[in-house]
Amino acid sequence: MVGYHEITILDLVSYYKLDLHIEISVLRRLEHIMVSTSVDIEFRVDAQLKSEYEKACTELGLTTTEAFTMFATKVAREKRIPFEVAVDPFYSEQNMARLKNSIAQMKSTGGTIHEVDVRD
Repeated sequence: MVGYHEITILDLVSYYKLDLHIEISVLRRLEHIMVSTSVDIEFRVDAQLKSEYEKACTELGLTTTEAFTMFATKVAREKRIPFEVAVDPFYSEQNMARLKNSIAQMKSTGGTIHEVDVRD
């Protein structure tokens, strides 16, 4: 028969061993290319906040590292904080000046004022 090559069991085993070796070699090279270098990021937070963060991450099925990586990736891609960051306008300099002025007016007209720290 023309073009026919008899394949023995030994040939098949050798072929598959070679094929498997090539596939493993390619996978190792791809893995090496795909694995990025990790670095540690260290920052300090209140102990209670850390505990609540860890609990929330666990409930979400994430590690704390995975959650932070998601946050960092979103910031890097979008070039913004992925949630609203705002200052409470009540504590603005303009409003504080207005409140102090109102308190002074009440005191000058004989009104009774019980001062409390509104930030508590």
